[in-house]
Amino acid sequence: MGVGKTTVGKKLAELIGFEFIDTDQELERRTGVTVGHIFEVEGEQGFRIRETRLVEEIGASQGHVVATGGGAVLSSENRRCMKASGQVVYLRAPFEILWNRLKRSTTRPLLQNDDPRGTLEGILRERDPVYHRAADHVVEVSSTSEKTALRLAEWLDHQDREST
Repeated sequence: MGVGKTTVGKKLAELIGFEFIDTDQELERRTGVTVGHIFEVEGEQGFRIRETRLVEEIGASQGHVVATGGGAVLSSENRRCMKASGQVVYLRAPFEILWNRLKRSTTRPLLQNDDPRGTLEGILRERDPVYHRAADHVVEVSSTSEKTALRLAEWLDHQDREST
């Protein structure tokens, strides 16, 4: 959350000639409501069910750079699907950078509570080990999304050359 998956993903897709898909944006497009509204009406569990269906659908085809919501990787089913369909990258940033990006956000359902900073710290503490286990590659985000996307494109090119 707040690391720049969508921004970096769009730039990476452009660099390598793939289509970009943000799963949260795609769910909003398909349902006609915000992720926040889905959380309100269906709860996190309802949202996660929708998310898993979409991850499976996208994973069945090729030629995409996909930015999933930060919680998608918590599902073993999603991790299996992501690993089977391509490279999984964990974009990582220090907590203070994430907090500075998110502290005024009103669009992050999990942070809409009395202690968003503590919630974000807890989310990172819980998810970081899962992200590391799921990832084929961990990237510390650079000063710009362009630099991060370029580093990822170079890494993917290297992976392609090694596999042939």
